[in-house]
Amino acid sequence: MKISHMILTAAGATMIMLPAVGAAAHPSHRGTHEKILTQPIADVQNNYWFDYLSDIREAEHELHKDLARATDDEDRRDAREEYRNEIADANKDYKKEMKEKGYRVGRVTVGE
Repeated sequence: MKISHMILTAAGATMIMLPAVGAAAHPSHRGTHEKILTQPIADVQNNYWFDYLSDIREAEHELHKDLARATDDEDRRDAREEYRNEIADANKDYKKEMKEKGYRVGRVTVGE
């Protein structure tokens, strides 16, 4: 199976590379956070999608920064909790904007 990749240049400086299929959840100390979308809803790459990617990258940057300066388990828990909240907020905002623009937001599951 061939997996394609998408490269996004934000503000002409930052390169982001994401697999262009499905969504991914990162395991954490307390389980997993909401899935991070790896492709835009309805394959529409608009400002809302790029804002979403920016929010995700900012949350990841903040998590790494907070974990680097954490001095105890409580600091690390707080950093991970803040990260989970930022991911959930980014997902909610992006899906809300796309829904308001008339795109169908949801997931189709096919099973037996």
